[in-house]
This record gives sequence, C-alpha cells and structure tokens, in this order.
Amino acid sequence: MIRPDKAAFRDAMSRLGAAVNIITTDGPAGRAGFTASAVCSVTDSPPTLLICLNRSASVWPVFTAHRHLCVNTLAAGQQDLALRFGGKTPMEERFAAARWNDGVDGCPRLEGALLSCDCQVSQVVNVGTHDILFCTINAITRNDDSHGLVWFDRTWHPLPGIGQPLPGIPG
Repeated sequence: MIRPDKAAFRDAMSRLGAAVNIITTDGPAGRAGFTASAVCSVTDSPPTLLICLNRSASVWPVFTAHRHLCVNTLAAGQQDLALRFGGKTPMEERFAAARWNDGVDGCPRLEGALLSCDCQVSQVVNVGTHDILFCTINAITRNDDSHGLVWFDRTWHPLPGIGQPLPGIPG
C-alpha cells in the first residue's frame, strides 16, 4: 500500500486516462487558452461540465474575468497543439498554431476539434490549489470525421475510429 502523498497521488492519477482538451476564452481581459485533461461531464439538466484550473496558472486571471469559455476536445494528431497550450509558449504563438472560429460567446473554437462546447461559468468552487469551474453548455459543435486523443500513463494515445478494434485486441 502507498501513502497518498503528492508524488504517489500524481503517479496514481497518471493511470487515469482522460480526453485532452484546450480550454479557451476571449474578452476584455484578453485571449487565453490552456491544455486540460481535468474535464468531466456533471449533468445533462442543464448540460454542465466541470473544469479544474490551477489558481497559480498564468491564465487564471483572464478566465476569472471572462466567465465564458470554450472546451475544445482534441482529435488524434493534435498533440503538438496540446503541448503548445500546456507550456510557457506566448499566448499569440499558441493561437497562431491553429485555425479558430468565434463561438457563440466569442471564445475561440478550434477548427478540427473532435468536440467544442461553448460554456458560461455558473459556479466556482475552491479546492486546494485549484478552482473547479462548473460550466453550463450554451452550444456544442461535433466533428464526427476525427478520432479521439487521450492522455494516459504520461503520454498521448490516439483512439481508433468507431468500429475499429483497439491495437492488440481482436476485433
């Protein structure tokens, strides 16, 4: 048994697979975006997601000021974009690396994303170092021509298309 200290917790959570998302916002405080795997559905009435955002992140003040955002779920092959938005790359360079449309609330919606959800932050809960943003979905854009991308065991894994077997598992 492992005591749940910070390192043990992080190592254990690396074994929890998750979709890779770029969360974006735009408004009077500026344009910002970050990579997140801590995104989860909450309820369908009203359609709500939760997103975890570290309060020490450079984008935190911008997201706090705007209260609108877009969750862009990445497709297989968009790992470079995830890395760009997950590091210290200047914001202009992050957005210059892809094509964007304006979502219903003016937040950048990624062209070619597997899924984009335009959201309004309805509630914020502080837990430890992070804010949990509860976000009501105002619009959904789907891309059924792409396959998903997940983060598992500290690396990227593209998901096969619908009806295609997983590698090493007979179809």
